[in-house]
Amino acid sequence: MLERIRRSGPVSRAQIARETGLSKPTVSQALSTLERANLVREAGRTSGGKGPTALLYELNPAAGWVVGIDVGREYVRAAVADLTGKIVAQRRNAARARSAKTLITTVGSVARAAAESAGIGWRRVTVAAVGSPGVFGSAGHPLLAHNLPGWTREGVLDEIRRELATSVVFENDVNLAALGERRRGLGRDVDDFVYFHVGTGVGLGIVMRGELFKGANGAAGEVAYLPLATADPHDKANRRRGALETAIGADGVLTAAKRAGVRGTTTAAAVFDAARAGDQKALQAVASVAEGIALGIAAIVPVLDPALVILGGGIGRNADMLREPLERELRALSPFRPRIEASALGEDAELVGAVSLALDAAQDRLFSRVDAGRGVAV
Repeated sequence: MLERIRRSGPVSRAQIARETGLSKPTVSQALSTLERANLVREAGRTSGGKGPTALLYELNPAAGWVVGIDVGREYVRAAVADLTGKIVAQRRNAARARSAKTLITTVGSVARAAAESAGIGWRRVTVAAVGSPGVFGSAGHPLLAHNLPGWTREGVLDEIRRELATSVVFENDVNLAALGERRRGLGRDVDDFVYFHVGTGVGLGIVMRGELFKGANGAAGEVAYLPLATADPHDKANRRRGALETAIGADGVLTAAKRAGVRGTTTAAAVFDAARAGDQKALQAVASVAEGIALGIAAIVPVLDPALVILGGGIGRNADMLREPLERELRALSPFRPRIEASALGEDAELVGAVSLALDAAQDRLFSRVDAGRGVAV
């Protein structure tokens, strides 16, 4: 019931009873319990219809607070939201990722600074959700997070928990971006889609039947390791970084630029800026990367059959430069024609997803305020 109120906004007892199939007395008892726990509040009365008006209820936004944290190689970002999901403050700092210890300290300082700027004492934070590169399976620590030094060592998640000193949940950053698109982006009304992140790293967030799909060990979507766009798929270096990531990630853009004869560019963003300005060699490099992205999509689509492919990440968001060579190459490679769009959320996709994950976890924790002994379905 609490989740229904959170998603539907102000609702009446009768509406909740109709939508849940619960009896009106049961709904009334549950609402009274939630009110005493300060989780819901009155929100006015219905208007405009015939007959008596009905009291409306909504989630109490200040009943708890959540923090979403995105940990990358370049930056650590944090967003604070109330229980309705409204983001009230954000902070962003350079990652300075020389070691896991330094990065964890940055995570704590950025998160607390965001809460402080929102005027919220850290003790009022119910859940923090942390997203980063890597596979979060049963190992107890991230795997395959080569872009963050020391991030895969034993105990790193426990150190983050101690630093944040609140309830913490973890998820792969690209999976969080897919959740963000599902909650507030292009995937809101699409049950089957993928979020193809192309940036410093490469990954795929998969939403099937409206739910995030992670596979048996949490590694679903690790498309960086597809043995594609490489001269030698058996090269041992591909086992560490991944052949597709090497070809189309940030380092791959610079390699393509060097191969095309581009001079004076030291970042992927600079290569795209040069291409946008009409530099023919830079355009050639961008086309090469777009063809690599098309190769990845051509491999993904027959397996998952998504209705939508959302391009994200610092490279993937350059749809104005990528679309034409990407779609041309995809037509040459595959009979399938998925809809392809650049993320509408941009770099905020991961943070929106982190907040969404934290809200789901916070709801479970806040149930502890409810008197479970009453046997009321809330």
